[in-house]
Amino acid sequence: MRWRPSPLDLVDVLVYIVVLALAVQLVPSVISESFGFTVLTAVLLKIVLEVVVWLKTLVKTLIRTRETALMKALSSPLLLVLLAGSKLVVIELLAFFFNDQVALGGFWSVTALIVVLMAARGGIRGLLELTTGRERGRSDGSGGSRSSGGSGRGGE
Repeated sequence: MRWRPSPLDLVDVLVYIVVLALAVQLVPSVISESFGFTVLTAVLLKIVLEVVVWLKTLVKTLIRTRETALMKALSSPLLLVLLAGSKLVVIELLAFFFNDQVALGGFWSVTALIVVLMAARGGIRGLLELTTGRERGRSDGSGGSRSSGGSGRGGE
């Protein structure tokens, strides 16, 4: 099965670009040498965060499907390791791909940045769902008076 990016993936990357650009301007420890590096960082973060969200869902399913309390207790630290480890992965991948051109600071600033990225992503997706829901409501036949020509407008 081949993965294909959706329009929501593009929206996510655009949101990440905005958040990263603001972080570069407002947080001294966040550095990006150019806008191009900001865009590439946003794409890298999109990929990493999608993998982390997928792994987190997998671990949560693993915890829920365990039958004994002991197995659940042994599986739970996996989630903690995943969430903490993902920040370190982000730091190391940025160092590997961009060397000194991009720096997001240390563990805590990366953690805060990821929280803001995910919150902004959730907020924009929520707004898109509201907007899409309204558009669907209009196109289901409730706005048919325009096409009938009987709106009473235009001096007829």
